[in-house]
Amino acid sequence: MVLPILTHNRVASWQFYPLGDTALLAQAPADDPLTNQVALSLARRLEANPPPGFIAAVPAIDTLLVCFEPLLSSHAALAAHLLTLLADPAPPMHTAGRLIEVPVRYGGDHGPDLETVAAQLGLSPAEVVALHSDRPLPVLMIGFAPGYAYLGGLPLALHLPRRATPRSAVPAGSVAIAAGMTGIYPARLPGGWHLIGQTAIVLFDPAADPPALLRPGDSVRFVAL
Repeated sequence: MVLPILTHNRVASWQFYPLGDTALLAQAPADDPLTNQVALSLARRLEANPPPGFIAAVPAIDTLLVCFEPLLSSHAALAAHLLTLLADPAPPMHTAGRLIEVPVRYGGDHGPDLETVAAQLGLSPAEVVALHSDRPLPVLMIGFAPGYAYLGGLPLALHLPRRATPRSAVPAGSVAIAAGMTGIYPARLPGGWHLIGQTAIVLFDPAADPPALLRPGDSVRFVAL
C-alpha cells in the first residue's frame, strides 16, 4: 500500500510491505537525501518508545525493517504507528551518532586500486587520499556481511562505478569506494569495489557487545597513516 505522509516539512510517499508474519518493510524514495535520516530517526524512536509487540528495527539507506510479535501486533497496526511518527514534526528527525576515527594505509599493497582510481578520476593519488579523508562520512547502513558499513557523503570528485570485474576475495579491513559510497570490509569477502586502502581496526567481533563496531547514524573520519 502507498500512503502520502508529511515528513520534515515535505510530502513523501512511503510504501509498506509485509514480510512474512513477523516483519514490516517501510520504503521511501532513495533519491531523497533525508530518507536515510528519517529511517534512522524512526528506528531510534521505536527503540525508545516501543509499540506493542515491537522486537527490533533495522534502518537502511531507503528502508526500515520492523520486526514484531504477531500475537501482539500486526502489519496494519505497525504501518499506522509509523505514519503517526512520520507526521509528527516535533521530535528531531535525526540525532547524531558517534564520530569514530579509522586509521588507513592508502595505496600500495593496502590499496591496489588507488593509482587506477586516480587516473580514472583525473586526480593524483594524493588528491584522492586528501578528498577521501577530509570530512566525516556518515554510516548509512550495515549490510552485505556482518559489520560491513556503507558510508555516504563521498565527494562528487570521487564518484565512479563499481569495477568491471569483481574480486573473489578482498582482504579484511579493505577500504573501498564505488557508486558514491565507501565500504569497509570486516572480513575476507568477495567484492567489486575499488580498493584504495586498508585499516587494522576490527570491525566485527562476535564475542563483543555489540559485535559490530559501526552503527547506522555514526560518522567515520578516515585518518591517513
